[in-house]
Amino acid sequence: MSERNGEHYSEHDSGRSGGQGTDGATVPVPDENRRQVLYWRLLARLFDPEEQASLESASLAVVEDIGLPAALLDPGASVDSVVQRHPELAAEFEGLMAPGPDEDGVRDRAAEVRRAALASKVLLNVFASGSGTVSAEQLARWQSDAGWLERALGCRPGELRGGGGGRSGGRGVSPTGTGVGGPAPDLSRLIPEIGPELGSIEAGLVKRMHLREVLSDPALASRLTPSMSLIEQLLRDKDNLSGVALANAKSLIRRYVDEVAQVLRSQVEKSTVGDIDRSVPPKRVFRNLDLDRTIWKNLTNWDPEEERLYVDRLYYRHTSRKTTPQRLIVVVDQSGSMVDSMVNCTILASIFAGLPKVDVHLIAYDTQALDLTPWSHDPFETLLRTKLGGGTDGTVAMTLAQPKIAEPRNTVVVWISDFYEWRTEELFESMAAIHRSGAKFIPVGSVTSAGRGSVNPWFREKFKDLGTPVISGHIKKLVHELKTFLT
Repeated sequence: MSERNGEHYSEHDSGRSGGQGTDGATVPVPDENRRQVLYWRLLARLFDPEEQASLESASLAVVEDIGLPAALLDPGASVDSVVQRHPELAAEFEGLMAPGPDEDGVRDRAAEVRRAALASKVLLNVFASGSGTVSAEQLARWQSDAGWLERALGCRPGELRGGGGGRSGGRGVSPTGTGVGGPAPDLSRLIPEIGPELGSIEAGLVKRMHLREVLSDPALASRLTPSMSLIEQLLRDKDNLSGVALANAKSLIRRYVDEVAQVLRSQVEKSTVGDIDRSVPPKRVFRNLDLDRTIWKNLTNWDPEEERLYVDRLYYRHTSRKTTPQRLIVVVDQSGSMVDSMVNCTILASIFAGLPKVDVHLIAYDTQALDLTPWSHDPFETLLRTKLGGGTDGTVAMTLAQPKIAEPRNTVVVWISDFYEWRTEELFESMAAIHRSGAKFIPVGSVTSAGRGSVNPWFREKFKDLGTPVISGHIKKLVHELKTFLT
């Protein structure tokens, strides 16, 4: 193999990397080799922070040859800094992992090289998180770079790490890539795994921070961006904070709660609601005026000479919905493995508590149970009263939940846990009794943005046999189930 101007040539290149010459020999395609140089350099840097001189020099030659800035190869430069100096690249980073074939079906190999250079930058900045103590500035930079990766995958910044999960309605991700040897890095099938992995990296960075010192300095604290990993650490450490540090911690928690609540509230509002109740007369107010029907019904009063329509009756839309007062009991496992679910469900309970004719009760438990109903309308205050960690004993929560089921057919019990319990038989029998009473029992294995969680297989099979299979996945699933029952 020889090297020239950043291009690698091989006498044994396959037909996929080139075409056939007139003498039958394989003709190498420089762009294909350029792209592979960039990806091999990416892999080398991910597994070994030390530079490989030949790959670095070859990659630099490729990047300069295709007109991209050398800063793309600088691990110390954030994507934000690159875009700030070269704003024309911002649009290329958006949806970067979503390339497809050209309209005529012909691959644009030169464009693939360019995408490889940009994708390598984002992937290296996110997945090569280094070691040692992390500063607030370094965490903020990583969070920004992770946001660019989420954008490249067709998601909103923060979405895969706990801001609401799932793909946005943007450009999406094409399933046509084939990794290092294909047109573009295809991560679409890995999105369910990428979210938890990003969360894990971020959690590691947060643990490597001197968080209390950062929170004690308002200037440093202002650089922190709220995220699930950061909120989890703040909730675990809140009893050890005081003064300025505690105030900054509360501010970060409230910011995160407000951001997530805004997303969840829109999902609740978009879900289907009850049928129109036509037995209730429509309210005769301007916002309910059915203008089209009013005009149609009064057309006989049209005066052609005056060209004027005389209206002798107004018609209004029915807006009253068929609803029944419902009781929603949310029981949340607050042990260490369920932090994400605890945060999401606390916020979700507060949203449903704001709906008319919905009576919400909230219980949190580990080896002890805590009735948080008085604060269920305020997720911020609720979270400040939780104590994360410890073991799991659902029977103590059941003791609080059962007396709240006054009218079974008018009650839904949502139980969020991984169901790794001490007294499995006893707890399951009490859950089955709730189901047999006529109340709707919804076991939930995880309510996270990523939708990944471990559920005790014994409980999973038991719930399946009972006819109440475990919901495990994106929080939108739980929103849909609750709206279906409550409206």
